[in-house]
Amino acid sequence: MSDLPIKSIIEAALFAAGKPLKIEHFIALFAESSQPERSVVRTILGELREEYAERGIELVEVASGFRFQTKQNLSPWLKGLQAERSPRYSRALLETLAIIAYRQPITRGEIENIRGISVSSDIIKKLHDYKWIRVLAHRETAGKPALYGTSKDFLNYFNLKNLNDLPPLTELMAKPQEDDKSL
Repeated sequence: MSDLPIKSIIEAALFAAGKPLKIEHFIALFAESSQPERSVVRTILGELREEYAERGIELVEVASGFRFQTKQNLSPWLKGLQAERSPRYSRALLETLAIIAYRQPITRGEIENIRGISVSSDIIKKLHDYKWIRVLAHRETAGKPALYGTSKDFLNYFNLKNLNDLPPLTELMAKPQEDDKSL
């Protein structure tokens, strides 16, 4: 194999992967006879997190594993580098996503009852296309409606390790809505 330290291999893998990596991914990089223990990999990831703390990128753990990403406070300087604008999401899409995230598993009818308005098929399709929601099962009632829940892609996109990282609803309810000023 190589005489490179495990830390260098793990760091290179994080840069090269282009996706979050789980501990098992790091261990699988090595020949079976020289695979590091999970605790060693966790220690190395902790060291890397500390080493990058004062830099422009950071090591974060999301639902799908560990990844390097640019620090959010640097986005004003980096937004000019993006060739296309970030997508703008409609209020209806975000409301629907929030209801699914906080109330899952939930049917479309239940979402409509909470919102007080019908949910467009386009919104459900967009959320599926973004891979932010998935059908968890079908309710055993008339019509067998789909039960929706969020996916790992949702957690990754919003920098969450799990649903417990969502802000409490009481915190969200207390914030004034910017859109409400124009009403």
